[in-house]
Amino acid sequence: MSRSPVSPRAGWAVLSAALLAGCTTVGPDFKAPPPPAVTGYTAGTSPATTASAPGPLGSAQHLASGRAVDAQWWHAFGSAQLDTLVARALQHSPTLEAAQATLRQAQQLYAAQAGSTLYPTVAGKLGATREGVNSAGQGQPGSNQNVFSLYNAGIGVSYNLDLFGGNRRALEALAAQADYQRYQLAGARLTLAANVVTTAFAQAQAAAQLAATEAIAHAQQQQLDITQRQYALGATARTAVLALRTQVETTRASLPALRNRLEQADHLLAVLLGAPPGSATLPHFALDAFTLPPDLPLAVPSALLRQRPDVQASMALLHAATAQYGVAVANLYPQINLSATLGTQALTTGALFGPGSVIWSLAGSLAQPLFNAGLKAGANAAQASLQAAGANYRQTVLQALRNVADALRQLDNDAQALQAQNAADTAAQASLQLVQQQYQLGAASYLQLLSAQQAAQQARLALIAAQAARLADSAALYQAMGGGQLSAG
Repeated sequence: MSRSPVSPRAGWAVLSAALLAGCTTVGPDFKAPPPPAVTGYTAGTSPATTASAPGPLGSAQHLASGRAVDAQWWHAFGSAQLDTLVARALQHSPTLEAAQATLRQAQQLYAAQAGSTLYPTVAGKLGATREGVNSAGQGQPGSNQNVFSLYNAGIGVSYNLDLFGGNRRALEALAAQADYQRYQLAGARLTLAANVVTTAFAQAQAAAQLAATEAIAHAQQQQLDITQRQYALGATARTAVLALRTQVETTRASLPALRNRLEQADHLLAVLLGAPPGSATLPHFALDAFTLPPDLPLAVPSALLRQRPDVQASMALLHAATAQYGVAVANLYPQINLSATLGTQALTTGALFGPGSVIWSLAGSLAQPLFNAGLKAGANAAQASLQAAGANYRQTVLQALRNVADALRQLDNDAQALQAQNAADTAAQASLQLVQQQYQLGAASYLQLLSAQQAAQQARLALIAAQAARLADSAALYQAMGGGQLSAG
């Protein structure tokens, strides 16, 4: 091994000076974008308390400004079965398993890059060679073949000085990518919990509407039986029988669609739990088993952005794009690599570590791009990627604000709708009972009876849908507020 003409002391002095100079990091430093300059979510003033209606799902709800979102927000609906179902989903979902593995991958990629960026690379070497040298080839008389063995052992150290911070920017980008995957995992947990909750509400709605429709079909069949007896006695026309039979079969025809909705909700719940639809054991939910949360959290817009996993994930991508632009800029500057070796070399293993066998070397190299048109284009591409990431972040913020605005309006409007629908159902049921009594006494026609039955049926189904909507609206607001996932860590 050749010896460096530079002394070790001078070499390490050069290395120390270079390390002190290696503090420059080119490219822009990441700064979190400021929150939007708004204090509310909707154009008008949203009421702090919703309308109320009779019944367990008609109570008024209060919007608690500044209240923190519970990480297990689904407990607010007061169903132990729902709590158990969400816990099962969070434990067994393949979607979460994939997100967790992707996060671990990003963290390990960062660790791998950090190991080679922040610290020198150290390698040990141990070798032996057997050589033969012809003395005549070295200008000596004769043609003797000198055969000998050469043994060496040493340690080599290499380090990229990263004078302009390109490697540190690349490491920063990987850290931001790991943050992105962490927020993606939080978002996946929030979405999964919300899907389980809303699907449970949909199952309860479909079951209630199916039961109501079956009850209506049974009542219509009883009315048809009475009319058929009246027809047999000659007390009514055959057209009345045919009209009522048509109504009965029409109602029965709507049952398969409701069963389909109920079965699809069961299938979706099973998949959300990470189980095949045919093997999952699922609870059967009823609307009256849920409690409407009396108080709902409402964060100000600036706090909302810190709570939303999608907004924080978009910011992490913006951070990564900023760092990657710094990498592209650093590529335009000189690259400095340092290396050093310390070892021993001898003709016999016994003398390998003896006096006079020590060898060492120090080396440094500087590479400055003189002409490479691709480097400038790469920097321009990275800058365009940074601009795109900034625009995507702003769009994500707008979407988050819109989600909250929609949820707030739905809470208020659906509460008013339930209030009106409850009154309509009460009136329709009372009207149907009155017309049924009149029809049995011959004071009302079958057309009047059919009309009252149709009105009562539609009012009852609409009431059930309005009750389920209030539950879904509450879950939508929890999800729009970020679900407490980030604060839960």
